[in-house]
Amino acid sequence: MRILLVGASGTLGGAVRSALLDRHEVVTASRSGADHRVDITDPDSIDALYRAVGRVDAVACTAGSVPFRPLTELTREDFLNGVVDKLLGQVELVRRGVEAVSPGGSFTLVTGVLSHDPIRTGSVASLVNGALDSFVRAAAIELPDGRRINAVSPTVLSESAEKYADFFPGFPPVPAAQAAMAYVKSIEGAQTGQVYRVG
Repeated sequence: MRILLVGASGTLGGAVRSALLDRHEVVTASRSGADHRVDITDPDSIDALYRAVGRVDAVACTAGSVPFRPLTELTREDFLNGVVDKLLGQVELVRRGVEAVSPGGSFTLVTGVLSHDPIRTGSVASLVNGALDSFVRAAAIELPDGRRINAVSPTVLSESAEKYADFFPGFPPVPAAQAAMAYVKSIEGAQTGQVYRVG
């Protein structure tokens, strides 16, 4: 298969690339350090990416950021930033990528543990991840020509645990390679409308 991996320069993206590379052609995209540059907050950038890459069998996304701040300190702009980046960025990857993905192909998005297991300072992440979980279930019944969509919802990654330990007390971390296996399941399997929880 020919797979477009968005967010390939990050920790999870690197693990997904490694998990797929021995059996598939992986075309990478990121804000930097990849085959193609893309900013998922910019619809024009997404369109340009699909024009440059051409037809693929799957799109996998490990990109998207949200601010972490106490609820009483969050601004409307903070919520908008999270929604525009991680939520609408991935929604636009799907909307604008339908024709770029072969019939029977797939999209795999990234959500996260905070959709169902919230933490202090994680209100924006919980909002965005929960919305993405719902979007995946809804889009699965509308994508044409047998195209599939799933999401991977990992807990904190082992590689990032030290950096985020204060935010995620009591959350057992998982290796990025374990989360990457859920991407393999989504891309190479047959399920659609699923949110694969990892950890």
